[in-house]
Order: sequence, then structure tokens, then C-alpha cells
Amino acid sequence: MANTYTQIHIHAVFAVKYRQALIHKSWKDELFKYITAIVQEKEHKMLIINGVEDHVHMLFGFRPTQSLSELMYNVKSFSSGWINKKGFLPVKFNWQNGYGAFSYAKSDLKNVIRYIENQEEHHRKESLKKEYIKLLDKFEVDYDEKYIFDKVYY
Repeated sequence: MANTYTQIHIHAVFAVKYRQALIHKSWKDELFKYITAIVQEKEHKMLIINGVEDHVHMLFGFRPTQSLSELMYNVKSFSSGWINKKGFLPVKFNWQNGYGAFSYAKSDLKNVIRYIENQEEHHRKESLKKEYIKLLDKFEVDYDEKYIFDKVYY
């Protein structure tokens, strides 16, 4: 749209259903490239994507040409379909319901990028749930802890 100028940076976090450790190192980079392509196809700009076995963080420049919920639906549905089509796992892959999305100023991006780059190290010390609750608290997002993640069944 002519004469529309924005600078919107979103940090999104989403997890594997039941927080299962299903994202394997052997295909994780390929998955991140695929997700990056989805984001870029929708004319957003991926700044960094990383994660560990049970979840993904991505920081991107967001263009208001589509809703955030539509983009996240595209990312999660297309990437889970891709994982299943590739046959990486002996079970069906699904992402959890929902996601977290947090906006940052341009001046914060270096710190957020460093944080996302160091996910493997970070999660040696802190669980996904604890990390996620810290983000929700930092951004003063109201939540009910029983709805943060799908129940884990063992």
C-alpha cells in the first residue's frame, strides 16, 4: 500500500505438541530454511531462527500485509506438513496449539538475536516452560498457566 511505512519486529515462539523432543539435529537446519522460505514468501524478513528439540524461536521483520495469526498458521501448518512428507519421524509431527509473539524495538534486536542464537546453551539451564513464562511476565501478558502448553501424556 502506497505511503505505508512500518517497523515491526516480532519474536515468535512455538513448541512441538506435548513439548516432545522431536526436532532432530540432522534435519533442524533444513526445517529452519523451510520456515524461513515461508516467512519470506509472505514478504516478511527473517532476522534469525533457532531452537532446540522441542521448540522454535524466530525473529522477523513483520509487514502488515497479513495478520500475525495467519502467518503463524502458515508457518506451523506448512512446516508440519513438510516434516511429515519428508518422513523424518516414525510418528506424525504436530506443533502445539497457539504460539507466543512479542514485539521489540529496533534498538533491542541485537540482544534478541544473541538470545535466539544461544538457545542450545540457554536450555541446558532452563526449561521451555520456565523460559516462556518469563517472556509472558516480562511483556505483562495475562495468562492462565494451565493453558500455556498442551498437556503432556506419558
